[in-house]
Amino acid sequence: MALMQCSFFSDVLGVTTHANVILPQEATLAGGRLPVLYLLHGRSDDETAWLRWSAIERHATEHGIAVVMPNAGRSFYTDQVVGYDYFSFISEELPRVMQGFFPLSSEPADTFVAGLSMGGYGALKWALNKPDSIAAAASLSGALDIVVREREGEWLANHGSLEQAQAKGDDLFALVASLDPASLPSLFAWCGTEDHLIEENRRFRDAADGAGLPLTYSEGPGGHDWARWDEQIQRVLEWLPRRER
Repeated sequence: MALMQCSFFSDVLGVTTHANVILPQEATLAGGRLPVLYLLHGRSDDETAWLRWSAIERHATEHGIAVVMPNAGRSFYTDQVVGYDYFSFISEELPRVMQGFFPLSSEPADTFVAGLSMGGYGALKWALNKPDSIAAAASLSGALDIVVREREGEWLANHGSLEQAQAKGDDLFALVASLDPASLPSLFAWCGTEDHLIEENRRFRDAADGAGLPLTYSEGPGGHDWARWDEQIQRVLEWLPRRER
């Protein structure tokens, strides 16, 4: 397994940014394009978080999958009204750049996204806004309800009003109610029963079930912590709908 630490210029953001990339060495040396998981960090973290606090490098090795971990600051993976276009960067530019640097597949069937907390929101947002670009998306302890974020003062400064957010596809609950379930990739969500985000995860589960979305949902003991996320990312890697190669 190889670990690459990348600094590169983003045309979308207009700044130099960073990503860490895990490549399965045997598959890379054998040639061909690798399946890839874009793994998103939470609000207080950066591109190093999954490497520092979980065993993602070992898990990726066991599953033979490339993992790209970008930096998105505190952006909530949105195209900000005041700030930077992080959703366009993550879901459009980043895959193109990474495919240019590394032997990563550009096929939606080989492309997956997952994240924790703010990154869980980003992963499901990617799936609901650009369903044709990926095969699956997973949220761990996702901060999924922007109405709650707005009440907590986490939204308006950079992201605009709730009406603007809905117009930009930032409101997951509005998207769930408007989409054709048959058009969506596979979805996964998990949250700990002691997590402060459990109620909005349950609301998302109920909304997804009511709309007939392809969501695999589970919850279990635990709070908002890395011990649980390291366990659950292993479940996600096992759950991903990988095609035979």
